[in-house]
Order: sequence, then structure tokens, then C-alpha cells
Amino acid sequence: MVALPDHILMSAEEYLIWEPTQELRYEYWDGEVVAMSGGTRNHNRVSANFFKLLDDALGDRSCEVYIVDVKVQVEPGQKYFYPDVVVTCDQRDREPQLVQFPCLIIEVLSPSTEAADRGKKFAKYRQSPTLQEYVLVQVAQPGVEVFRRNEQGKWVLSEYNLGEILRLESVNVEIAIAHLYRQVQFETEAIEN
Repeated sequence: MVALPDHILMSAEEYLIWEPTQELRYEYWDGEVVAMSGGTRNHNRVSANFFKLLDDALGDRSCEVYIVDVKVQVEPGQKYFYPDVVVTCDQRDREPQLVQFPCLIIEVLSPSTEAADRGKKFAKYRQSPTLQEYVLVQVAQPGVEVFRRNEQGKWVLSEYNLGEILRLESVNVEIAIAHLYRQVQFETEAIEN
């Protein structure tokens, strides 16, 4: 296997042709190609749980739920990200491997991605006129943060913990927080603090 440099520069057109041929996933940030890091077992389990719960709940609707390998076009020709879970209910989203009109994006946080998920990525995701909710899920300890766009276009934070029900208004689905963490093993110290 050939090692790639830490930073790869190319045009958006080159990226969209090159990236699907790669074994790893790469995001695209204003001309720079950035390799995606692998996640932990807890990260994978929470992502899979969220996907399954949403997929089951939305099975009879025109919404589509994707996990891991479908990128979101945040800014045409500028930014393409891979969220952990994305939902689109927009009939215009028919491009394979690409969502352009998300209504719900979920990022499962890890130490290596949390700053970008909360900062640069969320700043760009907020520019999407179709995005209604952005969800950040902790894996070190139980906890979910939901940012919702209100009627005035402002983003409002709601927090959820074990024992609570998460209501995703963008897709009209309720999920028990405990179900998101099914089969997740937390470190005792993280829960006690």
C-alpha cells in the first residue's frame, strides 16, 4: 500500500472522481482532501443504533437514512463531509453517494473529531437551507445535544440524557436515549463524573 501525504490538494471535480476509487473515505475542505479516521466500537455501535432506529421509524415514508459512506455536499465545489448519519426527505436528492438537501445530520463525537464537529463543520452545515436539526452524540458518557433551527432561523440547543426521550422534529420521530446506547460499554469513571 502506498502512503498518501497528510494534505492532498485538488479541485472539487478531481475529488469527486478520485475519492470513490479510494479504500479510505476522504472529506473535501476548500481544495484540501482530508482522510477520515476510524472510530471506536462505541462510536460504531451508537452510529449503527441511531441509523437502525431512524431507518425503522422512517421505513414507510419518503425519507432516506444513510450511514457512514454517503457524503453531504455542504457547499458545491467547496465542501463535502461524511456525517455519521444523515437523513434526507427531499425528492431532489437522487444523486448516488451524495446528499445535497439534508434535513437531519448526526455526528457521533470522538476526541479526534469533536472540535471540528462542533466548530467548522457545524458552521458550514448551518448554511444548508434544508437542514433543520444537527445532533451531537457523546460516546464517552451518555448524552445527546440537538441543535434545532427555529422559526426565526436561529439554532436552539436541547440536551438529553439517559431516561429521556429524544424528539427529532425534522422527521417526527421519538427515540429513547437508552436505545441509542444499546450494547455500549461506558467506562465507570466517565459515568460517575
